[in-house]
Amino acid sequence: MIGISDVEAAADLITGHVVPTPTVPSPGLTDLLGVPVTAKLELLQRTGSFKARGATAKLLSLSDAQRAAGVVAVSGGNHGIALAMTAAVLDVKATVVMPRSAPARAVGIAREAGACVRLTDDMDGAFSLVTRLRDEGLTLVHPFDDPLVIAGQGTVGLELADDAGELTDVLVSVGGGGLIAGVAVALRARRPGVRIWGVETEGAEAMSAALATGGPVPVELSSIVTTLSAPSVSQLTYDHVSALVDEVLVVPDREAVRGVLDLAEHAKLWTEPATGCLLPAARRVLERVGEGARLGLVVCGGNATTSDVLRWAADFGLS
Repeated sequence: MIGISDVEAAADLITGHVVPTPTVPSPGLTDLLGVPVTAKLELLQRTGSFKARGATAKLLSLSDAQRAAGVVAVSGGNHGIALAMTAAVLDVKATVVMPRSAPARAVGIAREAGACVRLTDDMDGAFSLVTRLRDEGLTLVHPFDDPLVIAGQGTVGLELADDAGELTDVLVSVGGGGLIAGVAVALRARRPGVRIWGVETEGAEAMSAALATGGPVPVELSSIVTTLSAPSVSQLTYDHVSALVDEVLVVPDREAVRGVLDLAEHAKLWTEPATGCLLPAARRVLERVGEGARLGLVVCGGNATTSDVLRWAADFGLS
């Protein structure tokens, strides 16, 4: 497991390469939920999500030989965008492997940034292809199973701890677990009394399944939230979450989409369902912890198009 010194070193490494995003009170969400809410606005990162942090930390750590050979990543969307854009800035050749279910916008952005994009039928196939390309000599920039990537994502938690007022509970979305693992390391060191809650969507429950069985297991993926749809977590992220996170909650896709609409209306934030899932989870947290809660929400990304959100809203009868 990584420690706070690893996260602090990552923060020093990526300074000047990523945006230190705002941490702000949200009057709209405070009114909506009935308790003080602070939002960490990672959707304002230059790649539209927190993923730039881990990708930058990894790429900056490469040897000259690794840079020359190139890198490869698997992604449901945001990690691919981050790797492609960061690699272009650092002049590293990048290959991004995505399932065909990945958002067309993410595929387009990665290609426009200069990455070679390879599409597979599903996420299992994407991970298999990435493994083969790694074995052929490319350096894998894993979306979550890498201590450097986790430390980079943990810089979100450092900034939240430094910039937020008093918090009792912090909610973080969970895909493969890299973000919540890093954030939990930072918060346990800087805000040890804060409760940390992970949030998944139904049909993308890799961490919940791992916690229930005592370790990573493959899961069936059916959620619309492709940016949370890891076929399994890693031993590394499982170890961090099982040791440092209070609980992982699971919410339906429909409620995640409703959360996107609520965030737009009440917080004036254009997010994706991987962020929208935090609102229904926050209501469940408040039911459990009672009065006196002060919530922190990691607004992890905003890479959803208008047409995506309108389609999801219509499909779930929310429009």
